[in-house]
Amino acid sequence: MRIATYTRISTDEEHQPFSLGAQSDRLRKYVDSQGGWELVREFTDQMSGASLERPNLQRALLEARADRFDLLLVYRVDRLARSVRGLAQILEDLDAAGVAFRSATEPFDTSSPAGRMMVQMLGVFAEFERATIIDRVIAGMERKAARGEWCGGQRPFGYVIDEATSTLRVKDDEAALVPLIFRRYVKDRLGANAIATSLNEEGHRTRNGRPWSHMSVLTVLRNRVYVGEIFFRGVHHESMHRHLIDDATFTTAQNLLAERGSDKAACRSNSYDYLLTRLLVCRLCGKRYVGASAHGRYARYEYYVCHSRQKYGTTGCTADRLPARELEEAVIDAIGSVFSDLDFVERAFTTAAERTQEVSGQSQEELNQVEAELKKTESAIDRYLAAFEDGSMSSAQCGPRLEQLSGRLRQLQSRRDEIADLDRQQANEPDPERIASLRFDLSLALSQGEAPTVKTVLRELVDSIDVHDHRLVRPRFRIPGAVRTHSSLAVPTGFEPVSPP
Repeated sequence: MRIATYTRISTDEEHQPFSLGAQSDRLRKYVDSQGGWELVREFTDQMSGASLERPNLQRALLEARADRFDLLLVYRVDRLARSVRGLAQILEDLDAAGVAFRSATEPFDTSSPAGRMMVQMLGVFAEFERATIIDRVIAGMERKAARGEWCGGQRPFGYVIDEATSTLRVKDDEAALVPLIFRRYVKDRLGANAIATSLNEEGHRTRNGRPWSHMSVLTVLRNRVYVGEIFFRGVHHESMHRHLIDDATFTTAQNLLAERGSDKAACRSNSYDYLLTRLLVCRLCGKRYVGASAHGRYARYEYYVCHSRQKYGTTGCTADRLPARELEEAVIDAIGSVFSDLDFVERAFTTAAERTQEVSGQSQEELNQVEAELKKTESAIDRYLAAFEDGSMSSAQCGPRLEQLSGRLRQLQSRRDEIADLDRQQANEPDPERIASLRFDLSLALSQGEAPTVKTVLRELVDSIDVHDHRLVRPRFRIPGAVRTHSSLAVPTGFEPVSPP
């Protein structure tokens, strides 16, 4: 019988009750003690058992389906999975492949109902053990936070973590910037965007060496670590690290954040549906436009802004901001104009049908090439596995190449499926009644539909909107029924929205 072994540890070798080496040695001895058993494959992972997305576990299941071995052997069931659902899924995959399963230290027969029940019971205990460990870790972290010690995660700007005491220590080259940010926000009344821009112009960078954005400024302004507190699992604990901001300044900043609408909850309660999200493309930097808003003296203004400018200010990109309502109305009007031109719509359908036939012929040729490459790759995998099985190559010699070939095999299979899907698609022939019905439905949806409906329609009809500046915004449309969006289907309808206030 051909045997494959699977070993696993979660993190490092030192703190594991059964190291990878110990598991492997005991499994080899167990195989040697069984008459008629031959060890042909060894799989190992150094990852948590909570997830099934482990490279070598998936490789073991793949080779099981390829009939490379007859039985999968583990040292303990919890090495295979630490959840009942995960264990059941693995056993089902092995059973479908005709491969048996056994634990070297927990004898049972998975071919019988009683044996399968025992495996599932062991899975229950493994899941319970994992949950218990998590609870103990969390309880330890809560005690640590209560003592004012740092509990992990990214360090706050202005501090470093003292490994000896697990407390925060002031980082001199950053700490001076924190009071400056609060002073500009509280005393000078600058906004987060203005503060980020001034910091970037002065050459300052975040802890990751990146330019300051309004969000990174707001993160500093909201963080209670600067008044001597540690946050863990919804609770703020007093800490002994040095304060960088006094309580009065911090409280004033929080009140100002709420007043200006920078509070996250306030923003959510006063939301606006940005219909063109992910469709607008900045031609200056290539980034997408995002929805944003500003509070004037008497009203709230919604607009679209380049992501680079929104994040880093004009140092990131100088693209114009665009008023949201005017821009959306202009795009919807342009769609109405396009679909009022029945000759254009009919030509678009005809062009799509012709290109479908052209692409179909090309895809068949590519499909033949992919199929040939698939056979070649599968043969190469078989040769390496055969070389390993007869002892002419070691696992160290053929393992890396097998990983490469397996990756190539997955790419080819994915491409083959894409071509097959493309061949199943067909462009619809133009029909006057269908076009008229389409125009009516679109008009009704865009003029009377709720925001989610309008947004969905725009996603279907608009391929992208190129923004050169506020004077030239050029949408590219696609016609329903076309297999792909081609540049020849784009209508050059530029328009000039009013500059934002």
